[in-house]
Amino acid sequence: MTVKPPRIAGWLLVPLAWLLMSLLSSSLAVAIYVMMLLAPNTHQMMANQGSNMLFMWYFSVICALVMWCYTLWLTIAFFKRRHHVVRHYILWLMFSLILAIKAFALSPVTDSVALRQLMFPLLAAALAVPYLKRSKRVKETFINP
Repeated sequence: MTVKPPRIAGWLLVPLAWLLMSLLSSSLAVAIYVMMLLAPNTHQMMANQGSNMLFMWYFSVICALVMWCYTLWLTIAFFKRRHHVVRHYILWLMFSLILAIKAFALSPVTDSVALRQLMFPLLAAALAVPYLKRSKRVKETFINP
């Protein structure tokens, strides 16, 4: 007789909600990048600002695509209650934090916007990591291979 893991409920809904909201926002970011890539004058406009700007823009496009793919994969694994979700969720939070730091350091946005982008992943990591590592419910929920 196989043990059925408990359903996703309680405090696990908070990391799931963060994951779903991140999937939505990264989907919008990817859609904006795709629209810009399809615009005929985007590449020329970026090239006119220098090769460094063009490189940073394409690097941002690649980061957004990779993060979107990883977020989608992690969301599916979360719903399937895979045993590796906790480790990957923590990695995903760290990648989110690194991308927020990248935006803070390299993007031409105001400091208040950059700090706001940095605050949310930092807060999510500070709250979710201890819960995911120590919670008995988490250990009982994510058991599927």
